[in-house]
Amino acid sequence: MPLAVERLTYAAGGQRLLKDLSFRITTTGRTVILGPNGAGKSLLMRILHGLVEPTSGHALWDTLSPAAASSRQAMVLQRPVLLRRSAAGNIDHALKIRKVPRARRRELTDEALAQAGLARLARRPARSLSGGEQQRLGIARAWVLRPDVLLLDEPTTSLDPTATRAVEAMIRAVDAAGTKIIMSTHDIGQAKRLASEILFLHRGNLLEHAPASRFFAGPQDRAAALFIDGELPS
Repeated sequence: MPLAVERLTYAAGGQRLLKDLSFRITTTGRTVILGPNGAGKSLLMRILHGLVEPTSGHALWDTLSPAAASSRQAMVLQRPVLLRRSAAGNIDHALKIRKVPRARRRELTDEALAQAGLARLARRPARSLSGGEQQRLGIARAWVLRPDVLLLDEPTTSLDPTATRAVEAMIRAVDAAGTKIIMSTHDIGQAKRLASEILFLHRGNLLEHAPASRFFAGPQDRAAALFIDGELPS
């Protein structure tokens, strides 16, 4: 951090899916990229993590490209890809790849599972967990090495209210521990509960970037105002 995005564009199939985005994100607070489905939120998150190259423009993490900064950040997709191992085994494997000694791996794994509320499920096959438990495991696995930044792409899509609350509680805990959260969502209520600042994205355009309190009190952009009133902007 900070993250500086300048005139970032992504085009495919003759269409510009992201259009000249420019913004800056600092270390403080939880940043939420908000917008309707199809706004370009997931694509932007993948570019910020270095999984996709922009067509033009750039995103720089403290002057580093996303690829160069990848060791200092982690990302959890809408549906985390879990290995055919136990819940504990998934976290242990992530630590082993980073060459963490075995004794330390066990300590960190236990700590991460406890933080995720999954200690009693440590030996359960990861792919047999519920959707909310899998999401918390994905976050725990990403966070176990304490990245500077954690990117979360629609982390509670299709989860019931109880599972959503558990995931949101974990997001707050990660933030409180000092990891910067950048997440995307189309859930207005979730954005109100979690966001310190809002980037409102619609049809590949960044229409508003403001503190959450100011944004929800009265968006400056008409499409944003329609969206938070429960209407789908055209």
